[in-house]
Amino acid sequence: MEKNTKNVGVGSLSLLLSIVGILFTFSFGNKICWGDSILNFLGLKAWSNGNDGLHYTIFYSLIFFIPSVIVGYKFKENLGATLGKIVSLILLVLIFMMVILSN
Repeated sequence: MEKNTKNVGVGSLSLLLSIVGILFTFSFGNKICWGDSILNFLGLKAWSNGNDGLHYTIFYSLIFFIPSVIVGYKFKENLGATLGKIVSLILLVLIFMMVILSN
């Protein structure tokens, strides 16, 4: 019997980009999300109107999720590429639905 194993390669970045996008977007527990900290460090606003407005880090997370889908699609034979692509696609759909339904 031959084992069907996948190698680490460029497609593996898809999972890494997906994880970074999640860490950039979501807060865990009572802590501020990494995206807010990074934006504040760069002198950019994380919220449109204090903590009650639109959370801009969701849109900045597209910088990670869209390339994750593209890399996962192009290099699907690499380890983690399919998982990264699927997670990013789900989060992209959720982000777009949230934007559409919030108007």
